Amino acid sequence: MDLPSSWDVLRKQARKLEAQLDEQINLYRKLVAAKGDVNEKDLESGIDHLLKQLQHVNSQMQIWVSSGSSEVFSHTLTRHQEILHDFTQEFYRLRSSLRAAQEHASLLKNYGVSDQSKGDLEDGSSAEQALLREQAALSRGTGQIDNVISQAQATFGELVLQRSTFSGISYKISNVSSRLPSVNHILSAIKRRKSMDTIILSLVASTCTFLILLYWLSK
Repeated sequence: MDLPSSWDVLRKQARKLEAQLDEQINLYRKLVAAKGDVNEKDLESGIDHLLKQLQHVNSQMQIWVSSGSSEVFSHTLTRHQEILHDFTQEFYRLRSSLRAAQEHASLLKNYGVSDQSKGDLEDGSSAEQALLREQAALSRGTGQIDNVISQAQATFGELVLQRSTFSGISYKISNVSSRLPSVNHILSAIKRRKSMDTIILSLVASTCTFLILLYWLSK
């Protein structure tokens, strides 16, 4: 199997991407907390791109671990995968919160415009209120859908992490199994040598006993 870039290069790439993600998600968290009318698309796109890059680096590191590298490499990879999982979950959570806040602000804005324009027309007011209630219900439904999608994406991340962990375990089991024939061969050789030594000792003891009997009979 052709190995990717050296382990040290991959680790440096992973740490650099993690630092960039930490900075970008902190900015995104402040944006969500401000709840302002801002364009968050560029920031979200940048975070999503960094997450994909880190996932690719982790996949390259998995190739190293699967090639029979030391246990230290496996622990290091697991830590980087956990960091990726945490960043992914936090990003989806913040994005869902921002969407809900934007929909709420839009609803309040529409309600304000409607309240100013309704005048004294009670029938019109009732129609506007019904429309606002319908819009609120739709907004709640959209928020719930976003939450479900975020949970599904987080679950997918967990499954990817588990698959990577199980893949490493499977490789180790296969590696041990491939070595067992050699171990069994060595154990068999030791048993044969032990049996041969026992036979030789038995022959020596029998010969000595026979010579002693001949000596006593000849006296």
